[in-house]
This record gives sequence, structure tokens and C-alpha cells, in this order.
Amino acid sequence: MDFGRIPDIEHTDFSLPPTPPETLEVLSKAGKKGKPEIFVGCPVWGEKEWVGKIYPKGTKPKEFLHYYSTQFNCIELNSTHYNFPNEILVEKWKADVHEGFKFCPKITQDISHFKRLVGTDGMVEDFCKAIQLLEGNLGTVFLQLPPNYTPKGLSDVIRFAETFPKNVPLAIEFRHPHWFSDAWVRNEIFAALQHFKVGTVITDVAGRRDAAHQRLTTPEAFIRFGANDLHPTDYPRMQDWANLLHDWAQQGLQRAYFFLHTPIKHYNLELATYMIDELNKLGYDLKAPYPYSEPKKINPQSSLF
Repeated sequence: MDFGRIPDIEHTDFSLPPTPPETLEVLSKAGKKGKPEIFVGCPVWGEKEWVGKIYPKGTKPKEFLHYYSTQFNCIELNSTHYNFPNEILVEKWKADVHEGFKFCPKITQDISHFKRLVGTDGMVEDFCKAIQLLEGNLGTVFLQLPPNYTPKGLSDVIRFAETFPKNVPLAIEFRHPHWFSDAWVRNEIFAALQHFKVGTVITDVAGRRDAAHQRLTTPEAFIRFGANDLHPTDYPRMQDWANLLHDWAQQGLQRAYFFLHTPIKHYNLELATYMIDELNKLGYDLKAPYPYSEPKKINPQSSLF
């Protein structure tokens, strides 16, 4: 994720803004309070650096997803943004993972970037039909608006949220700064998303602190965390997020997705492990990725005695 990446982060204030009262109101109406479902994952499964580390030695690329799903409980599925999902491939993805694993597909750029949400009803229907083949493995779908998509498209975004299939959970990521800096626009769009039960994506990156807006419109958090290759600031930032998610859980948070992004992608393993450990210190029971070890060979002679 290149969005919000800057070359020098030494003087960046990474502190998270206060939780808006509107977010607390959404959470208070959610009902059940306690431990939410928490998913921590990466944007790719095909990391060759993980072979022999958390994937068995000799793992072939076609097996990467299967072994990824034994180590993580979700994936930010970016391939659907660049290539429209076909049913055969989606069914293969589902067959490769275990029960409880979640895919969070990014909506195809044909809808978000090229058509810019206009005249896309048929494409949305086809997209949702394909990804719904994931059945219980389907998590929240997310729409990423282009960085140059301004609030001039406000009515189109609202219509998209209103008409999107209600049986497919959706969150929207805003990037243009005017979505956050214009108070009227901010209130209008978040109120509309809340009304239509569409979530928001919170993007925590160094160069765009406004995108870490903390405004939930459903009792679910969807966070895209831009790390900096195990820079010392990565760790207290994740601690802050673990504490905040725990605080939100006490208020009524039902579910959270936390996706890690860093330029050297195989470092996501260390980042995810740290984030999971921080959450587990707060009383959660998440499985951290574990090193792969070869099965011990038994000496046939020793089994005779």
C-alpha cells in the first residue's frame, strides 16, 4: 500500500485521534458487549520468504493459500481489485481454506476507478454473485475510492451504499482529504453509511493522518495499518490499536479486521505476530503464526523396544 507513505517518518505524530461520540453511539446500540471476533491478516499469501519458515519446505505456489490459512484467520483479497473474480477461481479459494477463515475482497477497479460507481449495477451484481460462492468464508467486502475521488461524487457514493446487496457486508475507504476536512461532507457521508449499515475503512498511514478517522458506522472496525518495515514506531502504534480495539469491545464492538501493510511484505509475519500477542495480553485467544517444523522421523528399530 503506497497511499500515505512518506520517506521520512521521524517527526510524524502517530497518535490516534479521540473516538468520536458518533462512534460510541453506534457501539452502544450494538447490544452484546465483551469479546468481539478479531481477524488479523495480510494483503498477500504468496510470500516465498515464508517457505520453510511458516510454510513447509518445498511448498508450491498453488499451495500457498492453503498453508496461509493455517497460520492466519483472514486475508485482504486485493486480486479481485485487478481481475474480476470468476466462479471457478472463487470455488478453488474456498476449497483451499478452513472453516472460519475470512476473505475480504476489494471491489474491482472497473467499478471504483474506471466507472467511478456510475452505471455499475450489473457489474456489482456479477461481482457479488461470484464472491458469495465463498459462503461462510466471505468476510467484509471493501470499496476503495481513488485518491482523486472528491466529495463531488457524494450522491453517487450514497446511492452505491443504498443499492449494494444487503446480504454482502460492505465497508468504504475514502482517500481524498476533503472527505475528512469538510465537516458538512463528513457528517453527511458517515450518517448515510450508518443509515444503510455500510461500514468504513480506517487507514492508518504516516502521510495521511486524517484517514485514521476513527468513525465507525457499524459495530465493526476495518483497519488497514501502514507499517514501516519494523521501524521502532510500528510497535507502539500496534499497542495503541490493540488497546483501542479492547476499549471499543467494552463499548459494543462486534468484529474487527486488522490488515498489515509494509513495503517489505514478508515482514508482515513479524508485525502480525506482534499485534496478536498484544491483543492476547488483553485477554483474547488468537492463534499467532507458528514456525513450521518437519515431522520427526521415527527409527524403525526403536519402535521394537
